[in-house]
Amino acid sequence: MSDPAFESLLVQFCNRQFGETAEISGLKRLTGGANMESWGFDYGDRELVLRRAPGSGERSEELARISMESEARLIALACEAGITAPPMLGILTPEDKLGQGYLMARITGETLPHKILGNPDFARAETALTQQCATELAKIHAMPLDTLPDDIPREDAAMLLEGLGQRYRDYGARIPVFDYALRWLADHLPDPAEPRLLHGDFRMGNLMIDGDGIAAILDWELAHIGDPAQDLAYICTPSWRFTRHDRAVGGFGNVDAFLAAYASASNTAVDRDRFDYWLVYSTLWWGICCLGMTQIWRSGTDRTLERVVIGRRVSEVEVDLLLLFDTILDGMADQTIDWQVPELPDHDGETHNGELLEALISWDSDDVIPEAKGRDLFQARVAKNAMGMLKRDAELGPVFATQQHARLAGLGQTEDSLGDGLADGSLSPDDPKLLAHLRLTALERLSIDQPKYPGLAAALTKWSP
Repeated sequence: MSDPAFESLLVQFCNRQFGETAEISGLKRLTGGANMESWGFDYGDRELVLRRAPGSGERSEELARISMESEARLIALACEAGITAPPMLGILTPEDKLGQGYLMARITGETLPHKILGNPDFARAETALTQQCATELAKIHAMPLDTLPDDIPREDAAMLLEGLGQRYRDYGARIPVFDYALRWLADHLPDPAEPRLLHGDFRMGNLMIDGDGIAAILDWELAHIGDPAQDLAYICTPSWRFTRHDRAVGGFGNVDAFLAAYASASNTAVDRDRFDYWLVYSTLWWGICCLGMTQIWRSGTDRTLERVVIGRRVSEVEVDLLLLFDTILDGMADQTIDWQVPELPDHDGETHNGELLEALISWDSDDVIPEAKGRDLFQARVAKNAMGMLKRDAELGPVFATQQHARLAGLGQTEDSLGDGLADGSLSPDDPKLLAHLRLTALERLSIDQPKYPGLAAALTKWSP
C-alpha cells in the first residue's frame, strides 16, 4: 500500500505537470530497484512511471554518477537522438515535496530476465537482441558530448580503477581474489580511448523487452564519458548473464557476434584485449558494489532486506573472476581441484540453529509467499533467500572455516598476508597450491551464499576432475 500523503502529492504534481485534473489509479511500487524507487500508475488515460531516490532522497554514490535531473535530461536527449529511451514527461522540484525524481511514460514490456530468457513468448526478441544492443550502444556512443548535461563525469580507466580500489579499502573487506584483480588491472591499464558517452548500466534488467526486442533503455544514472569498450564489456559481466552463464552477452548472445555487430554499426573495431580488461573491471566493480550495499544498510540510509542480501553476492564475483582469469592467464585452466560438499550432520539434543532456520524457511514458503503479492511477494522471496544463506552457514560454515585455515597454514599464510601478497605482486595464482586455495575458498563461500548460481556449476565443470 502507498502512503496517502504520497499519493496526494503525486496527484498535485500531475495536475500541475499536465495542466489538467484527473484521478490516479493502480499506484504500486514496482519490484526490484535496490538503488531507486519506481512507481507505476495511471493518471486518467496516461500510463506513467515515477522514478525517485528512495528513503532520504539520497542515492548510493557507487550506483549513481549524475543527478536525477541530469539523468532525466539525458534520457530526453537520447530520445531526440533516436535512441530507444522512454519519453520524459516531467522532473520533480523541491516544491513538489516528493524528493528527487522524474516522471516518464510507461512502456509495455518485461524487464525481469528470468521471464524473458528462454521464454517462447520472447523467442523472436531474443534472436534480435545481439544486433539491437550493438546498434543502440553505437547510437549512445555517437551522441555529441557538447550537448550533454554539465555534470556528466569524464572518467578514464586509471581514474576509475583508483576510485574502485579506494572504495574497496574503505569498506575494510579482505578478499584475496579482489586484491589480485586490482593488481592485474593496474598492471594492464589500456591506453586512453577517444571519449564517448556511455550508458554505464546497459544490461538485461535495465532493458524493457517486448515481443520484437528492445522497447526502452532504462536507468541512466551511471552515465559517464569514457571508453566505449567499457559499455560493451559491461553487458557481458557474468552476473548479468543470469541463468545462462555460458551465453556471455546478457545471457542471450555470443561475444564475437556482438562485437562484430557493434563494429558494423559504429564503424569502429573493438580491440579484444581492451574488451577483456573492461570485462575484468566490470566484474570486480559489481563485487565491490555488493560490499557497498551492506555499507548503505549499516549507515541507516536504506535498511531494506534486499541491501544486505545483495551484499552476500560477493562470493559469486570471486568465482566469476577466477573463471575469467582462466582464459587470460596461461596454465590456470588446466589445473584441477578436489571438491566436494560435506554431508550435513544429523542433529540431536537441543535445537540447532539450522533447524530453526529450516522451520522459518518452511513457514515463509508455505504460509507467507502463497498469500503475498507485488513487492510483498518479492520481499518474502528475498527473506527466504537470506534464511537459506544463514541455514547453510550454520551447517557448513564451521567445516569450511576449518578447511580454509588448514590450507592457509599449508601455504604459510594468513588471509591478510595472502591478500597483501596478491596485491603487491609477491604472490601469484601461478602457484598451483595458492590457486587451489583461492578456487576452493570461493566455491565454499558460494555454496553457502548461492548454491544455485550458474557460475558455480560452470566452475565445477572446469575445475573438478
